[in-house]
Amino acid sequence: MTEYRGARGTARVATLRVAVLRCTLIAAMSRVLARPCFIPQVSSRGRLLQPVDVHRHWTHVLIRMPAPRSASTRLTLVLSLCLALAGCRKAPVRVGAIDGGSSWYAGGATCGGRPAFRIREYRAGLFILRQPACTNYEKPFLYLLIGEARALLLDTGAGGIDVAAPIDSVLAAWRAAHGGTPRALIVAHSHGHGDHVAGDSQFRGRPGVTLVERDSASVRTFFGFAGSADRVTYDLGGRVLDVLAIPGHEPAGIAVHDRATGVLLTGDTFYPGRIYVRDTAAYASSIARLVAFTAARPTIVLLGTHIEQARTPYTDYAVGTQDQPDEDRLELSRAELVSLDSAVQAMRGRFTRTRLRRFTIWPQ
Repeated sequence: MTEYRGARGTARVATLRVAVLRCTLIAAMSRVLARPCFIPQVSSRGRLLQPVDVHRHWTHVLIRMPAPRSASTRLTLVLSLCLALAGCRKAPVRVGAIDGGSSWYAGGATCGGRPAFRIREYRAGLFILRQPACTNYEKPFLYLLIGEARALLLDTGAGGIDVAAPIDSVLAAWRAAHGGTPRALIVAHSHGHGDHVAGDSQFRGRPGVTLVERDSASVRTFFGFAGSADRVTYDLGGRVLDVLAIPGHEPAGIAVHDRATGVLLTGDTFYPGRIYVRDTAAYASSIARLVAFTAARPTIVLLGTHIEQARTPYTDYAVGTQDQPDEDRLELSRAELVSLDSAVQAMRGRFTRTRLRRFTIWPQ
């Protein structure tokens, strides 16, 4: 038992009081937080860091702290704990297949065993999956957005791999940590090309799953585009998405903006690589639409569905390349979107193959 200089009886009383305070606060945390609680940590550059576990942190503090000498010190401690609880969130999902690396390297031509998607929780409730190169040289990215009522899977991959199982695993882990929700899954597409819809059959007809077919009419009907509207909102339940029509690469192309994180998913319309343009007029309008949309919103980052660019500026990997050990990063900025728009507008409808620092305009 800790004793301070002076009367031993006074010291014992103070020690007893702090012991009671410790037990009371720890018990209060256990009652308020039936499961682990985390505070998101953000670096000075805006990157998400490992969250702080409130239970562990405050239990450690309470056990090791010296006896508070004054009522004001005890009040400060209680207020600090209250602030921590006010900022706490549910525990991040932990699935065995989820990685925390900084690279999206998809491997080479040989799988070396059972192929598996790379999976990462990029932001809270926003999961990125990348298909391994050994299953298809396109190695596309898939995106899973989770709300309170439903989840949205954007794209099903290029085929040759089980996509339903990893999605089921992520959702099962999420539901276990969030009271069994969401129960419904929407499967849609960034656009209708084969390397983004090949896994559709794994979801078609499954209970609790709605598959939006790949054609423009199905996309517009499901998301509620009326007439010539080019932007609508779609609510996953506590998570509102802006859905924009962006034809040009493919008629049914859409971009999805997640208001919860500011992330804008741009499909094959904008990514670090060869941007294939099939309808030049529609593409020019789509890029202008994205520029106007992002100007009024705090978009953190733009994410496409491929990486074909090398880290060396103005350099891409040849079509069909599986092993890309020196590939560029996935993220693109609004400044780079504006540079694309400037190049497109300068062409005045007469598109020519044009290399920019991190992508190439490639008319077809």
